[in-house]
Amino acid sequence: MNNEEITLQKEITIILEKKLNLKQIYVTGDSNHIKIIAVSNIFKNISPVERQKMIYKPLISMITNKKIHAVSIVSYTSNEWKINNK
Repeated sequence: MNNEEITLQKEITIILEKKLNLKQIYVTGDSNHIKIIAVSNIFKNISPVERQKMIYKPLISMITNKKIHAVSIVSYTSNEWKINNK
């Protein structure tokens, strides 16, 4: 992993931490494909599509400016995270 990838991952993490109340966030990948795993109870009773929209919204300028090409998002509530990641 090079410095550019690390910087991009940190930038995405900071943006999402500021805009969303996330308990945990994991960002991996490079500008061609970013993978985001977000954990927060803000996702409780929210559909998967709406969860993705919540995460995309703060990143839209990075996407439209082609700083990020593709984004893969997986989101969990705290309870879902415990169940799926034993």
